[in-house]
Amino acid sequence: MTATPDMSTTAGKIADLRNRLDDTGRPAARERVESLLDDGSFVEIDALARHRATAFGADKKRPLTDGIVSGYGSIDGRPVCVFAQDQSIFEGQLGETAGEKILKVTELAAKSGTPLVALYDGTGARMKENLAAMEFFTRIYRQQAVISGVVPQIAVVTGKTSGAQAHAVALSDVVVSVAEQGTVQLGEQATEFNLSHVTVEDDSAALEAVANILSYLPSNNRSVPLEAEYEDIDVSALDAFMPDESHVAYDVTELLSLVVDDGSLLQLQPQFAPHLVTAFARVEGRSVAIVANQPQVAAGALDVEAADKAARFMRMADAFNIPIVTVVDTPGFVEEADVVRRTAKLISASANASVGKISLVTRKSFGPAYVAFGAKRLGFDVVLAWPTAEISVADAQTIAEAVGKDEQVITDELINPYIAAERGLVDAVIPPSATRQRIGEALRLLERKVEDTLPRKHDNMPL
Repeated sequence: MTATPDMSTTAGKIADLRNRLDDTGRPAARERVESLLDDGSFVEIDALARHRATAFGADKKRPLTDGIVSGYGSIDGRPVCVFAQDQSIFEGQLGETAGEKILKVTELAAKSGTPLVALYDGTGARMKENLAAMEFFTRIYRQQAVISGVVPQIAVVTGKTSGAQAHAVALSDVVVSVAEQGTVQLGEQATEFNLSHVTVEDDSAALEAVANILSYLPSNNRSVPLEAEYEDIDVSALDAFMPDESHVAYDVTELLSLVVDDGSLLQLQPQFAPHLVTAFARVEGRSVAIVANQPQVAAGALDVEAADKAARFMRMADAFNIPIVTVVDTPGFVEEADVVRRTAKLISASANASVGKISLVTRKSFGPAYVAFGAKRLGFDVVLAWPTAEISVADAQTIAEAVGKDEQVITDELINPYIAAERGLVDAVIPPSATRQRIGEALRLLERKVEDTLPRKHDNMPL
């Protein structure tokens, strides 16, 4: 039996503190946090916090931590702030004290300019605390919105996350979820929402994914991503990569693997709008945000979901000083409901991004899709094209039918890349094997990019 500490002495008070900390237990939440962070780096804050609610007998159960493990530490030597919900305490439901803890660590992340990692495993607001709990959800939402684009916010969904907490997940920059167990929904009977950017098999893989994602991101919007070591790769296969027939599909991720640093391609949301690839990668050690059409799925045509996916990713990249590289091979936009507004959102995101913007046209680039994905006049700094590129208001068949000319004549005289190059709409037509080198050169140049913009509060994106 543990002896009662003598509270009249300093040693007794220290022993009492240790007993109290021991009472916080070793929940999965704390184990997840310690596994996420570098060994021995976790500094917990508010470990002794308890709720103050009294209604409906709430004061009879006042566990330490109030269901939130929070603090700061490091991942691969970089400081981060973190909080995790403890499912074993009130089923991870949020009350006033738990909300205070989340707000405190979120504000600490903003003030210190460090990424915030949130581990979600809870089922909404604590009913016994009623409006006090909802008030803190409101304050948390506001704080997330205020620091959006200031520090990276990474959400990890390790269990069923429902109710008001679903919106907290959606307000994050990147969402990692554990397959089967990491779900997000508004209510018990509500449809699950697939918000995940990266889906993994278990907790361990989720925590590894967080470290990998953060390696592409800066700590805040005032810094740039760290450069990584890299090795040169063999790019000779690119010259034979493109099929001779323009209607033959290929996997754009195979093309990208011959351009970016070996093993650096990290796709986000691969299951959502699979005809468009959004991915972090590195070229010569520098982080890039790649937006690429996927001809293997629906010929790379763009629909409303692809437009949403691209626009959100471009805005995140721009917020955190990551250059954007588009790889264009698309016949255009799909005619469907709401297509004009949703694709206008993509055009707005593309035009407003002030980071370095590089476009590579490999094959088809027609009409408004050409504009959205890399038009020189939309503000792209460097536009490159392969000899196989077709850049035009429409495809050769459509133009031939409209003007009464032979399709081959239209191809030869109107839509080859050299016509665009003559007008300065393409900076260079390059052999495919030169792609990696030319993108690397452009990235080095655009590190010092300065772009003056007109004073305004913010743009009015067509959301």
